[in-house]
Amino acid sequence: MPKSKYESIYQTIKDEILAGNYVHGDLLPSENEYTKRFGCTRNTIRRALAMLTQEGFLLPRHGRGVQVIWQPQKGRNIFSLGGIESLREAADRNQVSMKTRVVRFEERICDEKLSEQTGFDVGEHLLFVERVRKINGEAIILDTNYFLKSETEGLTAEIAEHSIYRYLEEVRGMNITTSLRRVTAEKAVKRDYRYLDLQEYDFLLVITGQVFNSSGVMFEYTQSRHRPDKVCFIESAVRKTV
Repeated sequence: MPKSKYESIYQTIKDEILAGNYVHGDLLPSENEYTKRFGCTRNTIRRALAMLTQEGFLLPRHGRGVQVIWQPQKGRNIFSLGGIESLREAADRNQVSMKTRVVRFEERICDEKLSEQTGFDVGEHLLFVERVRKINGEAIILDTNYFLKSETEGLTAEIAEHSIYRYLEEVRGMNITTSLRRVTAEKAVKRDYRYLDLQEYDFLLVITGQVFNSSGVMFEYTQSRHRPDKVCFIESAVRKTV
């Protein structure tokens, strides 16, 4: 499914910030300049800038414009809690090399215990995918995913080694819209020690989430286990006045 105009503009401006074209403290070009550059309306520009503001890249300054507030975090990979992106997209954004190894790829039937854990209905056919992620040569992320089979037909282990989201969006035409996430710190377990380069760490940062598409269907339950020294999660928050 082709991306909308504002999403394309959002990605272009985001890439320019990440590339260092605009650094912390810089003001972006005006809305008028952007409308001329992209050949679109002000509302389209505002939607793109609002997405970047929500992700913590920008801060609107009344009477001055829009200021860049994002700063790179050296030595850590940056993930946004407010946005939805694949690890492949995050690796490209962080300008790091990534290699994925599929450890397990199998079909499962959701039982009561799994239903309680994931939120899928009992009896649903699920695809279980477990992947080890190497960033710059180190195995630092262990991803466990359950996908609703009826929404992800055609998914294979080979696709899982590259980008599942790219397959779902570009091949199946899925519109991925919403994720509910929980962040915890958890003690490392046997599988973590088996697959990850934990070094001296005996705990991980664990991101658990349910992901929904535009039809309101929860098609994915995911648990991503990160070595803590290599990751930074960001979120933009606005204080509400009483």
